[in-house]
Amino acid sequence: MAISLDDPKKFKPLVAQAHQLAMNALRPISRKYDRAEHTYPKELDMLAAMIDGVSESGAAGGAGAAGVRRDEKPDTQDDGGTRNGTNLASVMSIAEMCWGDVALLLSLPRQGLGNSAIASVADDEQLERFAGVWAAMAITEPSVGSDSAGIRTTAVLDGDEYVLNGEKIYVTSGDRADHVVVWATLDRELGRAAIKSFVVPKGTPGMRVDRLEHKLGIRASDTATIIFEDCRVPKENLLGSPEVDTKQGFAGAMATFDNTRPLVAAMAAGCSRAALDLTRELLEDAGVVVDYDRPAQVQSAAAARFLQLEAEWEGAWLLTLQAAWLADNRKPNSLEASMAKAKFGRVGSAITLGCVELAGTIGYSEAELLEKWARDSKILDIFEGTQQIQQLIVARRVLGLSSAQLK
Repeated sequence: MAISLDDPKKFKPLVAQAHQLAMNALRPISRKYDRAEHTYPKELDMLAAMIDGVSESGAAGGAGAAGVRRDEKPDTQDDGGTRNGTNLASVMSIAEMCWGDVALLLSLPRQGLGNSAIASVADDEQLERFAGVWAAMAITEPSVGSDSAGIRTTAVLDGDEYVLNGEKIYVTSGDRADHVVVWATLDRELGRAAIKSFVVPKGTPGMRVDRLEHKLGIRASDTATIIFEDCRVPKENLLGSPEVDTKQGFAGAMATFDNTRPLVAAMAAGCSRAALDLTRELLEDAGVVVDYDRPAQVQSAAAARFLQLEAEWEGAWLLTLQAAWLADNRKPNSLEASMAKAKFGRVGSAITLGCVELAGTIGYSEAELLEKWARDSKILDIFEGTQQIQQLIVARRVLGLSSAQLK
């Protein structure tokens, strides 16, 4: 059976539209909001409304904050074969938007990482109830980074409500979003299996934004610390089943990551692709032409280095497409999602820094956006699970070992 590595034809209009939005709406204001940290980009309101309209019309092919729902059957074509769906559309469109600006993409209303959590874990009633919200995702704590199983924020059932207590840090869009998906444990003694996610509306008593962070990159995106003190939420806001299944363990929570990690890889794809495109133009202006029909070793050092960076990008992109395609067809993709995130997290930073080097003084100055992309790309190797955690997950999957066996 032949395998086509071309972009699916049905997504080409979506990708082209996303590229136009990135070029005409995001790229022109990129530097402005990098400098004006914590200032909300009001230009995004109209852009978000346009994206909502396209999504509702069905023209986007389902692109957006989609979820990995393992309990459903694969989408199939009339001929019985599998097809490219929402997850693949999402990674392709997100990559194009991040070609414009990663931080502005992260700041788009109703496209938060919490929306992907809702799409992955919520039941049908919750999907309908929370449709249209803008949800941030609160996982990280002062003493808990990538090891989400160590979460100490608690949720105690009291009548018809859960009472949340704890502190969450580095919450992307934590101040701007109208809802926050909070990860908390029902019972610390039961470990990973007791961790659940709760949808908390902004303004709920007992929930407050404590501070906003000043950051190396993605400055247009707000990153908040949120405190929960006897914060009461309806028990219906616990996503999915409230039952603690020690056999299933962390599977419900991991379904969220199976979805969001390819999306983060796609963000790295867009940011590093932008750096490659600009660097090729700058090299050509300097008289260095990259010839794709000649071996790298017979070209200039700069051209050879550029070809190496492009090869790294292509490999990471194929991993990302694979992870998304598996999700669309309801196939297990935890290994592939972590591989894509690990690969693009690492090479995305390597590519943007490599482009800064190739561009010399132009790359290091604010004359171009190369230095900004180098700063922005680093977070994509950190959030949603660091490089080291992804490698650990991949090793466990490949070797068939549990988290207790391989730490």
